[in-house]
Amino acid sequence: MNGVDRRTMLTRSAAVVGGAAVAGALAGPAAAATDPAATAAPGAAAGTGAVVRPGDPRYEMLTTGNNQRFVARPDYIKMVRSTADAERALRDAVRAGKRVSVRSGGHCFADFAAHPGTEVIIDFSEMTHVGYDPARRAFVVEAGARLINVYEALYKGWGVTIPGGICYSVGAGGHIVGGGYGLLSRAHGLVVDHLYAVEVVVTDGRGGVRTVVATREKNDPHRDLWWAHTGGGGGNFGLVTRYWFRSPGAKGSEPSEQLISPPSKVLVSALDFPWEQLTEAGFTRLLKNFGAWHAAHSAPDSPYRNLSSLFNVSSKAHGSLGMFTQVDATVPNARKLLDDYVAAITAGTGVTPRALTRATGELPAMPQFAEPRTLPWFQATRLVGTNNPTITDPTSRGAHKSAYMRKNFTDHQIAALYRYMSRPDFKNPDTMLVLFSFGGQVNAVAPDATANAQRSSIFKMCFQTFWQEESEDAFYLGWLRDLYEDFFAATGGVPLIDDSTDGCYINYPDRDITDPRRNRSGVPWQTLYYKDNYPRLQQVKKRYDPSDFFRHSMSIKPARG
Repeated sequence: MNGVDRRTMLTRSAAVVGGAAVAGALAGPAAAATDPAATAAPGAAAGTGAVVRPGDPRYEMLTTGNNQRFVARPDYIKMVRSTADAERALRDAVRAGKRVSVRSGGHCFADFAAHPGTEVIIDFSEMTHVGYDPARRAFVVEAGARLINVYEALYKGWGVTIPGGICYSVGAGGHIVGGGYGLLSRAHGLVVDHLYAVEVVVTDGRGGVRTVVATREKNDPHRDLWWAHTGGGGGNFGLVTRYWFRSPGAKGSEPSEQLISPPSKVLVSALDFPWEQLTEAGFTRLLKNFGAWHAAHSAPDSPYRNLSSLFNVSSKAHGSLGMFTQVDATVPNARKLLDDYVAAITAGTGVTPRALTRATGELPAMPQFAEPRTLPWFQATRLVGTNNPTITDPTSRGAHKSAYMRKNFTDHQIAALYRYMSRPDFKNPDTMLVLFSFGGQVNAVAPDATANAQRSSIFKMCFQTFWQEESEDAFYLGWLRDLYEDFFAATGGVPLIDDSTDGCYINYPDRDITDPRRNRSGVPWQTLYYKDNYPRLQQVKKRYDPSDFFRHSMSIKPARG
């Protein structure tokens, strides 16, 4: 970001909590309630979305989402096109006593948006505006915008971005409220580290509905509602219609100075590690190398904070493991940073990396990057984010489990992973443990500064598998559960909050963590996802949704008393 010292901007003591000096922007009472018609995106104030009921040809498509395991049969789906439309939709549902679920239109790994109990789905996928709000000196993003469109609009319009995820079709609404991270997070923190304000339609439990804009300003009476949307997870407090972004420490009034700028160019590497070259010892060394490198280079001021890597440890049925690495090409010795990283990962493994000729997980085939190449940042973003159907296949079923790692793998963990990934009866190539670089500037923020409390991890993990037929659910769910619970056998089948792990990521929700038969640690699931921030989230819930109107299988419950 031009004119902003990043190390000063996000310090552990002040980062998001301190906020920035706001010249003439909303502060205090002005940030309370807002007239949705007055603040909606141009041309959207009078927008009214369709109501889709059974019998409508659109109904079947709109009763499920990215994961075909979860299907609803609501009385209707309400498509929303403006904040005023969202208010009307919520008021109608509240007065009719109908149970609501909320969908921004992207991905959901669990049944939050599509479940048998929902009577109304409120869908924001038509609210896609991205623009600049001079009154708030901040960039506005509507909840239904997809990440690739957000990146494109911000970058082409003003040369700025947010450090969000890779997959192009993720919806901003859920991605942001869960924390949000991506390839730029080691250099710039989480998406919510740049969140200035959020607009939420809430209900008071007595039939009343209102729209609130909550900012990070210290004197904003709704600041806690802003805080809850910096990692509290979707579907908990109300209908999120819009977010505003301005990086802490931003000064002046020039739009391009209000948010981080991505690198003009990045150096990209895509490598394939064939299973045929891997012995169990080589597999173990490869993963130990990954963990050791991240343990050594994940401090906020590490010179490697400008490098981030996604490593798909795919099943043997896939044939290979794939690793994508991106480094800011404008930093000194960028090529050496990348070469040293690849050398550290492959040292002593006996593996000769080759071109990534086959898609794996979120990674498309990228054979042209076996030798690193420099690309414009947005071109690289489009390349890695839009070119692979595995994650975005609208016909697939999937299961996902997560963990934050604070230390390297144990021998038992790698042995369990090797055993399950190479099991002779397991034939599914669309199965992988995703290892994603973490730390860096993510860890420059205090755990209570945002609702996302995991601020001391070195890498993040997502165990996932995809399949097509409902008849195969038991096999694949059983396989993934057995692997995960074996992997964390020493801690009751889940990643605890301890020296080695830091719990789970709410944007990769897993209902099994709520089941004492699967989570045998004795630690409540809320602690594993929210750590010490959960009681504060409950207080926010009590204030803004006292009747628990917004609820799902892993929702936050209002504080009692």
